[in-house]
Amino acid sequence: MIESNPPLLHHYGTLVRNPSNLVQVDQQRHIGGLVQAEECQLPLIDLHGLKSPDTRESLECARAICRASSEWGFFQVLNHGISPELLQSMRREQLKLFAAPFERKATCGLLNNSYRWGTPTATRPTQYSWSEAFHIPVTKISEEACYGDDFGSLRGVMEEFAAAMSNLAKLLAGILANNLGHRKESLEDICDSSTCFLRLNRYPACPISPEMFGLVPHTDSDFLTILCQDQVGGLQLMKDSKWVAVKPNPDALIVNIGDLFQAWSNDVYKSVEHKVMANEKMERYSIAYFMCPSYDSLIGSCSSTSPESSSVYRKFTFREYRNQIQQDVQKLGHKVGLSRFLLQ
Repeated sequence: MIESNPPLLHHYGTLVRNPSNLVQVDQQRHIGGLVQAEECQLPLIDLHGLKSPDTRESLECARAICRASSEWGFFQVLNHGISPELLQSMRREQLKLFAAPFERKATCGLLNNSYRWGTPTATRPTQYSWSEAFHIPVTKISEEACYGDDFGSLRGVMEEFAAAMSNLAKLLAGILANNLGHRKESLEDICDSSTCFLRLNRYPACPISPEMFGLVPHTDSDFLTILCQDQVGGLQLMKDSKWVAVKPNPDALIVNIGDLFQAWSNDVYKSVEHKVMANEKMERYSIAYFMCPSYDSLIGSCSSTSPESSSVYRKFTFREYRNQIQQDVQKLGHKVGLSRFLLQ
């Protein structure tokens, strides 16, 4: 039988068998077995309100987006403009892609050679992600060479899907920029579809769940992320200093603020730590759209909501931020993030 799953258990076992990690494994198992994250309902915003002829209703919808970005860093959107048919087509193509033999996914250069699995940099079990993914620049989606002979139908669906996600990201980012006292174009000047990414995720069923991360705790290193997920669940976020589980909504997309928007807004909007927990019996699928600037774009605090307040972060480029993350991961085993760029 040709195996489609990556060798996650073998790789994880190598980490576990390291004697220096045995205590940590026991601690992780103890915590995972006793702590059940409380389920939460993220702020749910109907974007139809933005088109209302009633100015008060459209303004309230925009305020709800900004309020959720400040208080939660996460929210859900309904009537987002991406058709159920397109979402179903994308899911169908995603299932077909991940069903390909592991060796083909890993060695045949599919989707700009963007396949990845597990956590190659992990030195401890708590740094390991039980998942596989394709992380592809939007600019590469239209290139025929990315798809090989068997995935030609994926190309057109991904192009349509990425364009729809881009439009939604620009809409939401424009509202959030306007709330800071800036034109929506001010953000579009540094973020356009050519610098964004699409990530297709699969989280295989995990025999050592519930102690296993599908995706380790992290914040997103972008401006804005839009997530389309199935109904399996597993996404958790940090709220009021505790982990809460996000209840899936089949009609909604999830939006979260990234590190760069937190810095750009001078901490008005919050980039919140989140993770995915593996499921013992069911595989999970999701697709994330990452709204990113060009590598040389300068990120500086631009919030004018409090003119008297000084900038929290020094100015930095996206390239500098990514390089710092890579250095920290290699040296420390984890991302440090925005605290590296604080002025005080």
